[in-house]
Amino acid sequence: DRCDGEASLPTSEIPSSPNVMPAMRILLVEDGLVNQKLALGMLGMWGHDVTIAENGKTAIDQWESNSFDLILMDLQMPVMGGLAATKEIRRLEQERGGHIPIIAMTAHAMKGDRELCLQAGMDGYVSKPVRKQELIDAVQAILNGSGEEAVSHQDA
Repeated sequence: DRCDGEASLPTSEIPSSPNVMPAMRILLVEDGLVNQKLALGMLGMWGHDVTIAENGKTAIDQWESNSFDLILMDLQMPVMGGLAATKEIRRLEQERGGHIPIIAMTAHAMKGDRELCLQAGMDGYVSKPVRKQELIDAVQAILNGSGEEAVSHQDA
């Protein structure tokens, strides 16, 4: 005989946790429908406005014609992959100025793949299947300006 009122108290406190982040405009670059739905579910639940691009070429076009706060970028996609798209965005930023945070979302969990993402100009990395806390941590690190290698005691 659990009291429903008591059971719901911890849940009602979740929005005030440090994991809450401001609503952002996010470009989700992902060709897999299942991964799109998973990411949309998480991001939408947190109040973010999400635009989907199915490949790197579409992502570049979307980035050039819209304003985003963050890009979540898959690596392996048809037409243009995430590494090539990131390199092109970074090249265009050198000409025009600015820097949009890009977080890799990839099933590649090997150490060398993480370094490839960072060398291509990505700011963070989460492995798929994307876990809620890992995505929150990666986005929080970007928002805090500390980048991929963020640690909680760092004084930026």
